[in-house]
Amino acid sequence: MAAKISYADVEVGAELPAQSFPVTRATLVQYAGASGDFNPIHWNEKFATEVGLPDVIAHGMFTMAEAVRVVTDWAGDPGAVVEYGVRFTKPVVVPNDEKGALIEVSGKVAAKLDDNRVQVDVTVLSEGQKVLSMSRAVVQLS
Repeated sequence: MAAKISYADVEVGAELPAQSFPVTRATLVQYAGASGDFNPIHWNEKFATEVGLPDVIAHGMFTMAEAVRVVTDWAGDPGAVVEYGVRFTKPVVVPNDEKGALIEVSGKVAAKLDDNRVQVDVTVLSEGQKVLSMSRAVVQLS
């Protein structure tokens, strides 16, 4: 399966549709079960604060996965993402309430590369602060 976007139709600077992803403590427990990462900083408020965190925080890999969804949804095929990397800047703090936290993600085509590939730079915020930096994906287009 290939990306549903044509390389010829993409311009540098094109913005991907932004999305927001809610995160609750229940989401973190579900992710812990799926990933096997049961570190107590992701579910135990007392432990998280004792080690110097402001509260329970989302898993870094969970945050990365939510962020790349903007790219995979745009491309139309998760397999079109051939490279993806980030630098963790700040944790996503998840309070113990019904609202939880919100991860806000936007993306922009930063460059057209060889072989029908594009570089997409992704901006990832929570509480108005950048939580991932140098978040970039290389996408194989049709």
